[in-house]
Amino acid sequence: MVEATLTPIQRGTITADVNNLLEGARLGTADDPNPETELIEEPVYNVVIDHPEGTILWDTGSHPDADAGHWPDDLYAAFEHTGLRPLEDDLDDAGYDVGDIDYVIQTHLHLDHAGGLYAFEGTETPIYVHERELKHAYYSAKTDQGDVAYLAGDFDRDLEWEIVHGDREYAFEGVEFVHLPGHTPGLLGVVLELESAGTVVLAGDQAYVRANYHDEHPMGGGLLWSKRHWLESLRFLKDLERRRDAAVICGHDGEDLERLRSL
Repeated sequence: MVEATLTPIQRGTITADVNNLLEGARLGTADDPNPETELIEEPVYNVVIDHPEGTILWDTGSHPDADAGHWPDDLYAAFEHTGLRPLEDDLDDAGYDVGDIDYVIQTHLHLDHAGGLYAFEGTETPIYVHERELKHAYYSAKTDQGDVAYLAGDFDRDLEWEIVHGDREYAFEGVEFVHLPGHTPGLLGVVLELESAGTVVLAGDQAYVRANYHDEHPMGGGLLWSKRHWLESLRFLKDLERRRDAAVICGHDGEDLERLRSL
């Protein structure tokens, strides 16, 4: 256990078709061949971890120009991100400066999670990322294969990468990285053993919303790199939750964000 505190920072809101978040949520039928579109609004958020070994930033959110050409038009139309602000401004409102951040943890490098890395370009701030994530991100952004949600302009920068290679790895006291492939090949979950709140798991986009985790309802719309790996990672997380009575926090769920604020 470690005496560390968590400060969630909301970074705006993404609006998307429910079928992107929940596979087959609004399928047409013979009786209802054209079901009404359902749009879901969920938050983008980062977390500052005040730890005895330094101040850690979990994820960096979307680039502030996502709505002004940084994101491809079709991706922005499918995942409209409102409330965009520079990372520096949102950190400032929470009482932090970019210079206060000693370490960054990137759960993965999709455009709504890695867009704030520009703020650390040319610095010596270590950026933790899984080896498989970094490789897949470059493969996707630099070729016509892979995943369209990786933008080279987010991560192809002068950054101090700190590569995580294994399935489980400790970087700080009471902070464990766990490899949770499924949404992407190199998704990193963060398991925190906190004096004040017990075990807290920042699961990131292993579960976009609570239904992905609690109901085991897969994400749709191409949001899964591998459904088989996703199910294996889900089983791992549920076993961890049971054994440690852990609070598992999903990547974009509004109620989970409020839960995180109360820990």
